[in-house]
Amino acid sequence: MADDTLLVSRDGAIVTLRFNRPEALNALNVPMAHAFLAAMREIAADASVRAVVLQGAGRAFIAGGDLATLRADPAQGAHDLLTPLNEAVLLMQQIDAPVIAQVHGASAGGGLSLMLMCDFVLAAEGTKFNLAYIKLGTNCDVGGSWSLPRLVGLRHALEIALLGENIGCDEALRLGLVNRIVPAAELEQATRAFAERIASGPTKAYGRMRRLMRASFETDLATALQAEAQCFSECAHTADLREGLEAFFERRPPQFIGR
Repeated sequence: MADDTLLVSRDGAIVTLRFNRPEALNALNVPMAHAFLAAMREIAADASVRAVVLQGAGRAFIAGGDLATLRADPAQGAHDLLTPLNEAVLLMQQIDAPVIAQVHGASAGGGLSLMLMCDFVLAAEGTKFNLAYIKLGTNCDVGGSWSLPRLVGLRHALEIALLGENIGCDEALRLGLVNRIVPAAELEQATRAFAERIASGPTKAYGRMRRLMRASFETDLATALQAEAQCFSECAHTADLREGLEAFFERRPPQFIGR
């Protein structure tokens, strides 16, 4: 899981993907997109991964797609970039391990869309957010049109998408674009502590919970109840549910193993 445009590291059950084009504010290009997809495929095949962190090198998280990729042939460039990115985003939603975005500097365009697809977002004070696509005369991608209305509601989503204005940290927190704002000097440590907490949880239950929540927007109540019952039945066969029950009756904190 390595490429010079994407640095992949692992510490225990936590995998960190660091987008690494700092000279271009980590703008997503085709090699980076394929490296991201390769990393997500490996993560999806490894049940021992219990948390994933996305971060950017240098002065920003991800400043969008690489416009040089689009300039010569916008249609072909978009196809070459979005095909691997879209597959990677689908894998992000299918894995059990929650995905945490560690965001600083700027998150714009495709970078913001990717951030919105994560389960949690921790952002440094001073970070700016901008969907930005409208300034290029195009629509959003990488799942932005799917995730943004779910997070902020339709009217706020349309305002963010159609006006293309910068959004500051306080407003991003108020709208629900991010979970937490922390001082820039503490972002790495805060994200690490958050990822460790997530990685110590019941990973199989996490996976089912996040898929149930996302499916709820297109599911009627009867279908949701059935899906919940099915997922609960699946969790009933895990070591973590047994541990959770024993810990409850023994009046101690559970020690989940992710299985």
